[in-house]
Amino acid sequence: MIDLFNEDDNQSFNYYTVKKGDSLWAIAKDNNVSLKLLAALNGINPNDYIYPDQVLIFPNKGYSYYITKEGDTLNLVSDTFQTDNMSIVKQNPTIYLQEGQLIVNKIS
Repeated sequence: MIDLFNEDDNQSFNYYTVKKGDSLWAIAKDNNVSLKLLAALNGINPNDYIYPDQVLIFPNKGYSYYITKEGDTLNLVSDTFQTDNMSIVKQNPTIYLQEGQLIVNKIS
């Protein structure tokens, strides 16, 4: 499960509609995003087929992202972002800390 949406969506993500002939690799390169992050944000494998009119999200500049792993705690996530727990909670109103949840942090 990837919890992609939070109240800050309009700022933390951009959207891209796939066109015929696009590849995930080319979209990642054109938007200066790692292929692995782009695939993870969209809940797909980097080698998966993408199709025309599919809408992908990709990160906006000024934000960092973390996809939780089994056993993660709020303290561990906060340490990863080098910020405090309250900042993470304010930016991510629904935090389950289940494996695969997307956590967003605005870079100061």
